[in-house]
Amino acid sequence: MISAIIAAAGSGERFGAPIPKALIQLGDRTLIEHSVSALSSVADQIIVTAPAGYEARFRELLGNTVTVVTGGATRSESVRLGLAQVLCDVDFILVHDAARALASRELAQRVVDALNSGEVAVIPGLAQSDTVKVVDSDGYVVSTPDRSQLRRVQTPQGFTYGVLQAAHASGSEATDDGALVESLGKKVRIIEGEERAIKITTPSDMATALSFLGDATTFSTGVGVDAHHFETGRELWLAGLHWPDETGVEGHSDGDVAAHAICDALFAATGLGDLGSNFGVSRPEYAGASGTALLKETLSLITKAGYKVSHVSVQVIGNKPKIGSRRVEAIAALSAALGGVEVALLATTTDGMGLTGEGKGIAAIASALVFKS
Repeated sequence: MISAIIAAAGSGERFGAPIPKALIQLGDRTLIEHSVSALSSVADQIIVTAPAGYEARFRELLGNTVTVVTGGATRSESVRLGLAQVLCDVDFILVHDAARALASRELAQRVVDALNSGEVAVIPGLAQSDTVKVVDSDGYVVSTPDRSQLRRVQTPQGFTYGVLQAAHASGSEATDDGALVESLGKKVRIIEGEERAIKITTPSDMATALSFLGDATTFSTGVGVDAHHFETGRELWLAGLHWPDETGVEGHSDGDVAAHAICDALFAATGLGDLGSNFGVSRPEYAGASGTALLKETLSLITKAGYKVSHVSVQVIGNKPKIGSRRVEAIAALSAALGGVEVALLATTTDGMGLTGEGKGIAAIASALVFKS
């Protein structure tokens, strides 16, 4: 299991903003929303340390799947407060700065991959291209380090749970967690960072960050599958419609396999978990929820993460009901639940084979094309 701590308790003073820096808008989202989106695909738990007095605003922005705690007076203190909220069965912890809002999901995944390979501390970094001088208190040069051995470090930084806990046990302060781990004598691995993971501190940094966003559109796809067996006494809901003369299926919600497969396809395309993690049996508020309600909630989640749906296709697999007579109606219901997006609906059988072919249940497979501007 992986937990992520996002340090977001800094003020906007150096930026010249009257609000905390993490709440400053970058493109269509705030810095903290960008940061949470990047880590949501790799972390099972996300903890955000917010400035005192702004906790409610952060919870409103991020929803109840993110743990928001009050941060400390320093970065290291904030990380320790975040550590106190980490789940007990965590293997790795990522520590990220909200100010590095454009660090990508791919960078976070590379950090996790290095931890999985056996490293205990992993930091992304970029080669130092400028010559660096060490000066004394009077401003005179003392030495010129070999820049080939220097790296500009970034976040997210990754650690095994035990190592990061030990590093913070002393209560020491540092500008990054890697420095605290170094003081333990542990090896810290540097992996290749990325230019877009810049630290946004001043308005000029914001201009640079906006140049990385640009007008480019990135597309991604996802596939989702769902299947349920028929259950006597249940009403059948399929593709957003009620089928009054058909036997329904078992399920935590209404069992709409078409809607559920679409939800999973959208979650797969955006890296925001899956149907079970977002609406499963651990979430009693979704018991009996309609497929269209889950589609609307899924759309809300992926929209908040900065994605838009380009196209959805779903194929229903089963001997019954016969989709053809209500295809247009079903497409309209699914499209309406997704804000009017283009939807394709198909149906097939499996020639007597398996759960669906033997008439024991019904299944669906969906694909989704989404884009992020």
